[in-house]
Amino acid sequence: MDIKKRLIIFNTITVVVPFIIVCLTIFIFMFVSSKVFSTNISYDNFKKLAATKFELINAVKDVSKLNPESIEAAGFQEYLYQKLSAINGEVIIIKNNSIIFASKDITKIDIERCLDEAKTSSIKKAVKIDNISYMVETSSLNFKDNSTGNIILLAPLEKSTDIFEKFIITIVAIFFASFVAINIFMSYLFSKRILKPISLLKKATAEISRGDLSFEIVESGDREIRELCADFEGMRIQLKDSIRMKMKYDDNRKMLVSSISHDLKTPITSIKGYVEGILDGVANTPEKTEKYLKTIYSKAEQIDIMIDDLLLYSKLDLNQIPFNYEKTDIAEYFDYCIEESAPELQKSDIKIYLKNDLKEAKYFIIDRERMRRVILNIIDNSRKYMNKENGQVTIMLRETNSSIIIEIKDNGSGIDKNDINKIFDRFYRADLARSGTKGSGLGLAIAKQIVEGHKGKIWAVSRENEGTSIIISLAKIS
Repeated sequence: MDIKKRLIIFNTITVVVPFIIVCLTIFIFMFVSSKVFSTNISYDNFKKLAATKFELINAVKDVSKLNPESIEAAGFQEYLYQKLSAINGEVIIIKNNSIIFASKDITKIDIERCLDEAKTSSIKKAVKIDNISYMVETSSLNFKDNSTGNIILLAPLEKSTDIFEKFIITIVAIFFASFVAINIFMSYLFSKRILKPISLLKKATAEISRGDLSFEIVESGDREIRELCADFEGMRIQLKDSIRMKMKYDDNRKMLVSSISHDLKTPITSIKGYVEGILDGVANTPEKTEKYLKTIYSKAEQIDIMIDDLLLYSKLDLNQIPFNYEKTDIAEYFDYCIEESAPELQKSDIKIYLKNDLKEAKYFIIDRERMRRVILNIIDNSRKYMNKENGQVTIMLRETNSSIIIEIKDNGSGIDKNDINKIFDRFYRADLARSGTKGSGLGLAIAKQIVEGHKGKIWAVSRENEGTSIIISLAKIS
């Protein structure tokens, strides 16, 4: 529910509930008055009271319209008395503090009380005379001789009228009291509904400002508040990801510096040694000089490969290299990879084969160039660590219901079971590799990054002295 709808509902309740309370109070009051106190408080009573008030006011208006000559006329006085007879009314006309007409015996004291009561702002102007309550209305008079006076109009009231007046006051008081109480209560509920999630949001932002980005912002409250919480949560996640990426970037920068200083030291030292040999005249024959220069070139090439691998891995790790995905025929693609790898493998007396167990043409979505780097890195790894004659690399293709399985298997020396889970770590080299095998130590780490960038999986299976299989699983398409 949004705040606007909730506000409308709360305001409606604030108005409607007091009316319901007043209606119940009226019902209870009328029931108790009639059953317990035998006082008839009903609509008819209210109607009768209003009619009495109306007749008195009309009579006052008739008097105000008269000429001064007519006030003292016996015909008018009798007319007025007869008009009020329907409500059992009484008429008293006073001139210069003397009664010139009275339908009821009344004392001067009662007259003063009537005049004083008539000056009040009470809705029901009433006075008690001879233990009888009368509703009173008065009007000033001007006589033809320029003297002044007053007319007093009286109408008897039933006992229930006093109760009615108190009842009206009570009802008004109950309405305002219930209105204030309900308004305070609904305001409390409304503010609690809004302020509670805002206080939680405030607490979360305070934690974030202190650097604690693990404090999750829970969506609660009305729709607008939930949307605000969701926006803050999205901001928190973005900040967390940003910091994580910065830390990752710093780690990569440190890794690059460390690797360049460590891994490049050996070939650079070797280059310096061979250059010094040439400068010092150690290479004193054309054959020696050529050998030294070829070695220097080989070491420089090794440095170049290391630097390229370092930069590529760093960019892959930071997701800074976009992938150019294409729909690719699987069998055709691996025919191409084998054709490219074969010449280099032949130099090392290693044969490569393709075993295609796919029943028909199958396709996957890959970045052809990046995946080529994966396949060539794995094959080159097999070549580097092949320590037997008649080496062999086999690429096997098969499928499951949802995936294409690529297995690149060699018949090399295999990998120790304690090392098998480490071969995809950056800069990891097996003991055999440390003995002098060229490479950056990033080949399989790069392969892992690229495969995972394709939403695939890569793992290794190996047996010592039997060979190693690198297995890749990628989603297939029709």
